[in-house]
Amino acid sequence: MKLYLVRHGETDWNLQNRIQGQTDTLLNEEGRRQAQELAMKLKEKHHISSIYSSRQKRAWETAQVVGRAIGVRPSVKQGFEEISFGKWEGYTWRQVREKFPEEYQTWYKNRRYQIPPEGESYQQLLDRLLPALADLMEKNGGNILVVSHSAVIMTLLSYINDTPFEDMVKNYKTGNTGIVEVEPELFFSKYNKIQKA
Repeated sequence: MKLYLVRHGETDWNLQNRIQGQTDTLLNEEGRRQAQELAMKLKEKHHISSIYSSRQKRAWETAQVVGRAIGVRPSVKQGFEEISFGKWEGYTWRQVREKFPEEYQTWYKNRRYQIPPEGESYQQLLDRLLPALADLMEKNGGNILVVSHSAVIMTLLSYINDTPFEDMVKNYKTGNTGIVEVEPELFFSKYNKIQKA
């Protein structure tokens, strides 16, 4: 079994550097082209047997394009949604620093646990993501593709590799339709420890 996490294709908000979070943006023309290219790459090299997606349209459309190309019907799975940035969604990071200076500084210094206004923390994202991934891998025997989001992927990799959440962008930034392979053994070794704690 192999687990692949993929970030959705490009949206207009990606181009504008706007914070998407759980705002339900759509793929743009380039994003649909990227999804087609991703589908061809996966079809040739990765032998995917099941596809899961977050419920957000940009991820779901990416998953559908891939699914049609490789003959696997995708399913929506709760837990893979992008992090909620609450009131910050729709702004650029520069605008957030200007409009919410105190909240931003507090969040920036402790982003794993600090919650943006009306949003969620990276730890809260992790708390819904880990059980969802464990459930998938326990119920599927073949190679799994999860179409999700940048913060989801960076949060998981920061957790698995024990690296600071403050450095996630520097360490694990994933471009649109970028593929990240996660070792199931490494995931479960970490996940089982927190279950026993």
